[in-house]
Amino acid sequence: MGEHMQRIPILKMGNCLLVTIQVDLQDQTALALQDDLSAKIDATGAHGVLIDISALEIVDSFIGRMLANISGIARILGATTVVVGMQPAVAITLVELGLSLDGVRTALNVERGMEMLRSAVGEDDLDAAI
Repeated sequence: MGEHMQRIPILKMGNCLLVTIQVDLQDQTALALQDDLSAKIDATGAHGVLIDISALEIVDSFIGRMLANISGIARILGATTVVVGMQPAVAITLVELGLSLDGVRTALNVERGMEMLRSAVGEDDLDAAI
């Protein structure tokens, strides 16, 4: 119990939350991220969530499901999620695992992800962020 669990930082940019996953997610870290993110969406009333996974080189079905879960939770809380920076190998793995990531929007990079959120969330909401 005493071992320190890494928590993934969640940054607020105007009306959006930005999550950069730079570590290979252990199950506990992933579950903590789900909790932290839902609490933060609730607390800030964020309308968009950008998850940058460009540092992730491997995913397993657990991580794939977690991304889908986060997106689903965010949607219920009124926020749109975009996953950005997925490496080709990661995309291939997800497909091979049969994870279609239903309802998870993806974009090539943060810039495109922000554009996608801007159109999904509505210009006015995001102006504060840019």
